[in-house]
Amino acid sequence: MSSIGGISGAGGLQQIMALRQQIIDRSQLLQQVRAPETGAVGAAGGVAAPAGEVPQNGFTSALKSALDGVNAVQGKAEALSEGYDKGEVTDIAKVMLARQEAGVAFEATLQVRNKLLSAYQDIMRMGV
Repeated sequence: MSSIGGISGAGGLQQIMALRQQIIDRSQLLQQVRAPETGAVGAAGGVAAPAGEVPQNGFTSALKSALDGVNAVQGKAEALSEGYDKGEVTDIAKVMLARQEAGVAFEATLQVRNKLLSAYQDIMRMGV
């Protein structure tokens, strides 16, 4: 058996590349949340808002889509874990990758939440 850590051949490479792309996409989304006034997205994709025109619900929709994405990743990880427990899924590497991806997504969401809370507290401390 020539597999390394349960990932073998081109299929394993495709999984790794898919996870890499998901991480890049999430990173770009987090950069949008960090700097919404620019209205631009990285070169890897996405639609840039026209200069000077920022959608009214840009931040809200970006945050909601990010949370929906995290929820979907966690649901997928939970489904794979349950499938493995029932014996339906036999690829433990796939289950572990999904669980790690869910953990990273949750940690990123937690960090964004902490930054938003810190920014809110800083704004509330400002004098008028």
